[in-house]
Amino acid sequence: MTVAGSRLVAATALTAVIAAITIALLNLIGPDWARFAPASCTETRCFCEMPRTGTLLVQPANSLSSFGYVFAGLLMILQARSRDWTSAFPPPAAAILGIAAIIVGIGSVLLHATLTLWGQFFDVLGMYLISGFFLVSALARWRDIPDRRAMVYYGLLCAVLVAILYALPEVRRWLFAVVLLAAIILELVFARPRRPQVRTGYYFAGLIANIVAFSIWNLDQRGQLCSPDSLMQGHAVWHLLGAIALWFAFLYYRSERPVR
Repeated sequence: MTVAGSRLVAATALTAVIAAITIALLNLIGPDWARFAPASCTETRCFCEMPRTGTLLVQPANSLSSFGYVFAGLLMILQARSRDWTSAFPPPAAAILGIAAIIVGIGSVLLHATLTLWGQFFDVLGMYLISGFFLVSALARWRDIPDRRAMVYYGLLCAVLVAILYALPEVRRWLFAVVLLAAIILELVFARPRRPQVRTGYYFAGLIANIVAFSIWNLDQRGQLCSPDSLMQGHAVWHLLGAIALWFAFLYYRSERPVR
């Protein structure tokens, strides 16, 4: 088996282990999710999938598809640990991005499995970790910030975002969009020209995947692409495309070569 094949097998096995542990922990808490404060989306519409009240996974398709992020994150970590790493992207930073992707996946599972306010908190937490990483990465490359200082900035930014999430949960989506948009602008305008031999095509592939994913998310949220009882859910597709977009972002960062 090739090295790439071995990593795929390892990532698949580890994803299954994490999925089993997550579901086992949910089983210890649930399935009576009604005793917890509901997610704010329950006041309007928590996406198309019909909630299965009283079950362990209230939205099974949306829950299980979230493990796509976990798989992508594990692949990133396994790649970062390889001995043949030749990228200017530091392995610790690659591992942090992988961990953030895993948190995105588990947080999304917690939201869709429970439709609770605490599940929503962990769901948005992962989104902030990812957008914050993109923003600090672009800023660090543009302004030549050392890796250790960039990690401190990343920690501080995440702490601020989490504090805002806790105090003002109603602005969660807008704040995520603002941070992500700022990260994209900084990356494409200021950081990308300072990344030697970086393959920009990966970045645009990730953007396209995200645009398609958001279009499907919007149709699902509005009920225009909706079959509530089906296991084929637009929001589940959003999860899988989002995981692919993160993988493309990882490939983009990894394609940067050290200055010789």
